[in-house]
Amino acid sequence: MTPYLRAMQAIMAREFLRFVHQRSRFFAALLRPLVWLLAFAAGFRAALGLSITPPYQTYITYEVYIVPGLCAMVLLFNGMQSSLSLVYDREMGSMRLLLTSPLPRWWLLLSRLLASTAISIVQVYAFLGVAALFGITLPALGYVTVLPGLVLGGVMLGALGLVLSSFIRQLENFAGVMNFVIFPMFFLSSALYPLWKMAESSVLLRDICAVNPFTHVVELIRFLLYVELNWSALGWTVLATAVLGGLAIWAYDPARGLTNRGG
Repeated sequence: MTPYLRAMQAIMAREFLRFVHQRSRFFAALLRPLVWLLAFAAGFRAALGLSITPPYQTYITYEVYIVPGLCAMVLLFNGMQSSLSLVYDREMGSMRLLLTSPLPRWWLLLSRLLASTAISIVQVYAFLGVAALFGITLPALGYVTVLPGLVLGGVMLGALGLVLSSFIRQLENFAGVMNFVIFPMFFLSSALYPLWKMAESSVLLRDICAVNPFTHVVELIRFLLYVELNWSALGWTVLATAVLGGLAIWAYDPARGLTNRGG
């Protein structure tokens, strides 16, 4: 096994062990979208009418509509949780030790990204399984075709977490910064309401949601769950992943990022 693969295996094993030992993290990640699915959707079922729009071939209930958005929510919150652990590791000194490895820094960051994304995907499938128990089922093949979208979306949101973690110096500041990122990204997207519905009240609001990268992750997942591909969502998600990945590598560069801030 090459040093690159050995390092990736070690980083992923460490993250999975941390995840297994933090059972509350798994249940919290599962409970959060279920509350939205069972409580929030119940209140809006009668108030919000949905027309037949791709990828749907017939009228759907509001619960069915928000499932892709809640899958993306799991990716978003786990990406931010991963950045929290990075801030913690930096304060404890283990992050500095990791970044002194002779391997390229981008490879170490990629390994960390893939580890957090793999954990996110496990949580998403657990959520979809519980949702199925409540009668919200999707095309059988969709559970397979959505996997590449979950990987790409998880990497993109994980890269966003990496960028944010590079600017958060203390663990105490994490919650405040996250509130200015997570909630605007989630609510200003198509996760809860279709864009055409938002345009009825505000075209500006619709345009803001349309440029939100999280919207494109949601739509990519939505189409893949129904065995279709939204090329526009795919293109914008790939672009956002490349930009955020590049920013993460730049932010963690020894000449610019953590080293200069005493990380």
